[in-house]
Amino acid sequence: MTQGERGFVGWTWFVLWRVVLGMVLLLLILLLTLRFVAPPTSSFMLQSPYPVRQQWVSIDTLPAHVALAMVASEDQRFPEHYGVDFTAISDALEQSEQRGGLRGASTISQQTAKNLLLWPGRSLVRKGLEAGLALSLEVIWGKKRILEVYLNIAEFGKGIYGVEAASLHYFNKPASKLTRNEAARLAVLLPGPRNRDARQLTPYLRERVAWVERQMQQLGPGYLQRILN
Repeated sequence: MTQGERGFVGWTWFVLWRVVLGMVLLLLILLLTLRFVAPPTSSFMLQSPYPVRQQWVSIDTLPAHVALAMVASEDQRFPEHYGVDFTAISDALEQSEQRGGLRGASTISQQTAKNLLLWPGRSLVRKGLEAGLALSLEVIWGKKRILEVYLNIAEFGKGIYGVEAASLHYFNKPASKLTRNEAARLAVLLPGPRNRDARQLTPYLRERVAWVERQMQQLGPGYLQRILN
């Protein structure tokens, strides 16, 4: 390698590292801001092929069973892990060996990071970014804020984002008035929201709602108390 080539490579690395450092700093500033300010939109909303309906609602105005239903359905170890649930990943890998196919093991923290900042689809790059962002959210935001943002940006139907818009759409009332059963009905929409309707559940989804309600009962009304208080 000539002296000129070494100089070019050194200059390239000099610029690259500063670009990366600048992006990291901008991301930290963004996350710190969103710790206190409601996100005006999300990556998934911007990529939605449908007109977006979303209305922010404070988690403090919601019945505790709304958050509990989502946790019972999506991530029962949410109060215990630090953004990535290695126990769930291990269980998922074990089941994939027994049954074939790998079920999802994303935590609510990972789903929040993905919905807010990333893109749909599956790839190792996205999963790596998702895990790193989830750990960052745990440190910068904490559990309550992660859960609050999740409840407000998760997709519950074609262009329907957040529990407030979902409650108004499916039940014609604000999320603060949701019953336990209605909260469970919304929770079962999350894996495939564009193909499901909380008012017209298939037999499978009715069974799933009953399962979520049993899990809510077993976890108990105070399960998320230390997070929400």
